[in-house]
Amino acid sequence: MRNASGSLYGLAYGDSLGKPTEFQDYATIVARYGPGGPRELDGDPALVTDDTQMMLAVGEALVTAPAVTPQGYEPVLRRAFLDWAASPDNNRAPGMTCLRACADLSDGRPWQRASQLHSKGCGANMRVTPLGLAPGLTEDQRAGGAQLQAGLTHGHATGLAASELTALGVRWLADGLDPRELLSALRDRCATQRRIYREEWLGDLWQRPGVDSPSEFIAAGWDETAAALARVEEALRRGDHSGDPCLATGEGWIAEEALATALYCYLISPEEPVAVLGRGAASSGDSDSIACLAGAFAGAALGMAAWPAGWQNRIEYADRLRALGDAWD
Repeated sequence: MRNASGSLYGLAYGDSLGKPTEFQDYATIVARYGPGGPRELDGDPALVTDDTQMMLAVGEALVTAPAVTPQGYEPVLRRAFLDWAASPDNNRAPGMTCLRACADLSDGRPWQRASQLHSKGCGANMRVTPLGLAPGLTEDQRAGGAQLQAGLTHGHATGLAASELTALGVRWLADGLDPRELLSALRDRCATQRRIYREEWLGDLWQRPGVDSPSEFIAAGWDETAAALARVEEALRRGDHSGDPCLATGEGWIAEEALATALYCYLISPEEPVAVLGRGAASSGDSDSIACLAGAFAGAALGMAAWPAGWQNRIEYADRLRALGDAWD
């Protein structure tokens, strides 16, 4: 089924479809594309945003790191982020949090001192899916690595928790989890991990005014993420899924809402992957990030067969996407 490839390409396809709608309101999107949103790639190549660029940086760092440990992965990932920041292709309205953190990372300081401590923007988790897709990792490597890659730029506990859940969500779907069971599995993870601070991976990131312990720090992030997942459950239960998905689960500019709204767009019709992409792109918030995560979930579950065959060679960075997919499938 080539689940890793399906997820990697699905993320890039969603990113590309959401790129032109990101800063448009819902009425404007519907007037142009209809209520189902955009469902055809535009251009050859079809361009993506910093979401796909940074996802590739995370994935390629995984492939080249000498070990998936804090000491093995962090220096390689730091270099990949700095290369992205300096690239002439970094012209896709990248997030200011990532740019500021990369500027601070460039002088070699400990990454915990470069992280933007109060940011939980969706940049924490729109790029994390390779930690879920790479084969052979332990649960600690996936969870710790997911939180580490978030923390390099976004130091808020909710960004860490949402990133871990995003990575585990694509892993579980690629392993065959029924999509109908995904939301409850993610909510269970929030409960079991609530007081677990991964000090080996995060070091002293938790230390800041007003926080008394590592467990207090991380619990707040899991609680916010659990609340966002509860909104997904309520939105699915209501049954009427028409209209702007952001009204149900949030605009997606912050990590837990990007996860929640992507899940909502996916779980409405997980067997219709192109409709999932269009639904994510037809949103009034951070449309490219919502659609890319929704596409990553759909592709992880269904593999490359989820996507129109003609899209594979039209998407920007097709060679890099193919190389990662071939390495992991």
